Amino acid sequence: MSTLKGLISVLLLVGNTLFWTIPLVILTLLKVVTPGRRWQRRVLAGLNAIALNWIGFNLWWMRHWIKPDLRMSVPEGLSPDAWYLVLSNHRSWTDIFLLMMAFHRKIPMPRFFLKQQLIWIPVVGMAWWALEFPFMRRYSKERLAANPRLAERDRKATERMCERARDVPIAIINFVEGTRFTPAKREARQSPFRHLLRPKAGGIAQVLNLLGDRLDAIIDLTIDYQSSQPSFWRFLCGQEKAIRLDARRLDVAPWMLEGRYHDDPHYKERFHSWLNALWQNKDASLDSHRW
Repeated sequence: MSTLKGLISVLLLVGNTLFWTIPLVILTLLKVVTPGRRWQRRVLAGLNAIALNWIGFNLWWMRHWIKPDLRMSVPEGLSPDAWYLVLSNHRSWTDIFLLMMAFHRKIPMPRFFLKQQLIWIPVVGMAWWALEFPFMRRYSKERLAANPRLAERDRKATERMCERARDVPIAIINFVEGTRFTPAKREARQSPFRHLLRPKAGGIAQVLNLLGDRLDAIIDLTIDYQSSQPSFWRFLCGQEKAIRLDARRLDVAPWMLEGRYHDDPHYKERFHSWLNALWQNKDASLDSHRW
């Protein structure tokens, strides 16, 4: 029975995606040929509306069909007309839909940092590209050491997104660990945390450098699954155990806007200390709330 429920969930997700494909393709092509950023922003507003409606229907059937046991704590006073940087841990593909359940229409249309390979996912990859999601390339330390210029590609992608975001409210969501947590990855990367991987600071610092004076707040998000190995398929089957989502609002400290991460070693050290402290608190929260 659970497998049948999962298959129906997949059909609902695919059907909803295909329903919005035609207007998505039309507006994407229009955006490609539209001259000038001013007019492109109008097309982008239409693309955002499509994305929000796609999200809204998915959330509706998930709440009524899957009925997840989701326990959320979200700060009051959020606005779709403000700018936010959302920092979160990452456990499963389910995380993305949990974020949507927590923040849909409470904050602007979110933008995620995505791996470059995801652009090739049919329909969805094109939608992410048209919506100006930043696609990031992941290089090994050995490749970066051999060719430091490779790191500039990710920085340029972040810079383009932030430049475009200055005139239109945006919520930038960063899964700071860079990949989904597993105990094996924690051991391989020698993470000092029990429930988290080491946080990556560069992308966050760059967003703060480029967009910090626009940001209304940082949202620190912690996702905790009762299941030790959460999976998106189990979620679609309605078999995922309880999930806790806690969000808290943090002010953008003045010192965050006063340095450049890649050029100022003192700023870099202070930023790492701040982020590691944030992650230590998150790890302690995950450790104290055992199911």
